[in-house]
Amino acid sequence: MAGPSTRVRVGTAAWSVLLAALALGPLLGALVPGGGHLLLRDAVTTPRSYLTDSALGLGEGAARAVPQDAVVATLSSVIDGGTLVVGILLLALAGAGIGAGAMIARLLDTTAAAPRVVAATVAIWNPYVAERLLQGHWSLLVGYAALPWTVVAAAALRRTVTVRGVAALVLCLGVAGLTPTGLLLNAVAAAVVVLAPGAPRRLPVGLVLAATALLSTPWSVPAFTSGAGAASDPAGVAAFAARAEPGLGTVGALAGLGGIWNADAVPSSRTTGWALVGTAALLAVAAAGVPALRRRRTPTVVAVTGLGLVAVLLTALAATPVGLDVGRWAADSVPGAGLLRDGQKWVALWMPGLALAAGAATLRFRWRAAVAATAIVVAALPDLAWGVGGALRPVHYPDDWARLAAAIGASERDVAVLPAGTFRQFAFSGDVPVLDPAPRWLDADVLQTGDLPVGGRLVSGEGDRARAVEQQLLSGRAPDPALGVGWVLLEVTSRGQVGRVDEAVAALDEVDVGPEFRLYRVPDAITPPPADRTAAVVAHLVWAGLTLAAAGIAASGALGSRRGRPGPR
Repeated sequence: MAGPSTRVRVGTAAWSVLLAALALGPLLGALVPGGGHLLLRDAVTTPRSYLTDSALGLGEGAARAVPQDAVVATLSSVIDGGTLVVGILLLALAGAGIGAGAMIARLLDTTAAAPRVVAATVAIWNPYVAERLLQGHWSLLVGYAALPWTVVAAAALRRTVTVRGVAALVLCLGVAGLTPTGLLLNAVAAAVVVLAPGAPRRLPVGLVLAATALLSTPWSVPAFTSGAGAASDPAGVAAFAARAEPGLGTVGALAGLGGIWNADAVPSSRTTGWALVGTAALLAVAAAGVPALRRRRTPTVVAVTGLGLVAVLLTALAATPVGLDVGRWAADSVPGAGLLRDGQKWVALWMPGLALAAGAATLRFRWRAAVAATAIVVAALPDLAWGVGGALRPVHYPDDWARLAAAIGASERDVAVLPAGTFRQFAFSGDVPVLDPAPRWLDADVLQTGDLPVGGRLVSGEGDRARAVEQQLLSGRAPDPALGVGWVLLEVTSRGQVGRVDEAVAALDEVDVGPEFRLYRVPDAITPPPADRTAAVVAHLVWAGLTLAAAGIAASGALGSRRGRPGPR
């Protein structure tokens, strides 16, 4: 018979899964075979993707999507890529809630269900989650979801350093390390917790730094070996800075976990005066818990809440003229700074502190307060429900995409694509621009400039060779054979600039793959020398090996502790 604490954990988990499912809504249809794929702004899923050089971080651009792309490429060989990503997203959102509940139980030393449920609600149901879903940042949400778990693991290391404790922390950092930002967010949170006064610091801090260094190798190694960490366009600093919301200003938007740079990737309620009402309601719930936090103040609680407040302040400062100047200098002078250009994502560090305070508000009144607090948090952002107002829904690729992939096959020569730019608008995916799916559909490296249109301006990417090929095609010239382009692909159903491409492909061999595309083979292209993948592959294996080993140790330890518990008397 399950004890009270088990029932509380199960109840919190069930509530978290319910909220996560409600937030994803119609997108859950992609979990069913043939149910479609996620294709929204930066989120691109395909039935299968491949371990191309770009997937390993060896392209011209900064390695922003590693080891994410390599993981999806590997696992999509056995499970549909759309099902895989949507399943990960569901687990991540539910995990954020379950982790927030575990964090409040550990840090506030409570077994009550009400604080866990409220903390879980805040962790899942907030503008940060809604905006990142709309922007398509599914893998960033994995790192976000790991934050409360990382706090719990780091807090355990403050008491005693054990193999299981170290494994738990490495597991959290490894899972979060699906993207560079996720790893850095969690590494900062772990470091701040173990550095808080009142406990030995040297060994825990060393462990955090060592784990971070090893788990970052999928993107740090390519930055050193392939030039992928080159300087970025300074224009991206202002373009990707945090944005003020109606009635709130920048600080207010960030304090409410909002303020993403893309004004088109926000729920409707955040574009009206309800942004002020919703933020005030969310912060009021958290403020109600401040007295309880003060009574149960510990170094860890202070560290978690203090880190969140500092994250809000620094993110807001980064959007000021002085902050933008510093960011432009870094983008222009510091290799790899382009990985950090999206300033608002760092406000994720405020979520654990906000959830902690909101849950603490119910310590005294329990379920009466919990019901009220939960209702307020959900009502503050009503349009997160059902796939953020229906924006998240699976799409179905035309059959021509599969024919295209089969025609190109496993090509050692690169693919040049038009229309110009990295975003597309297809009738089958709606009016919202999406990243070109070709790099993930094809078993070949697709040249991409990385240029991004943001707020009426163009932020240049790092793809110089892709830009040179694109300009040749637009000006009516066939690709230079020395550039290693073996294919020219025109995605004819997407709007965009194609220039004089008809002149450029006039002498090339056309391959019929259906009305969605015009595909041309470049017969005299020189096959480029293969990239040396050794270091990148080893780096990915280091990340995967550490993460899986940590998962095994943590799981065996958890099972052992359960078996060792005495039965009911």
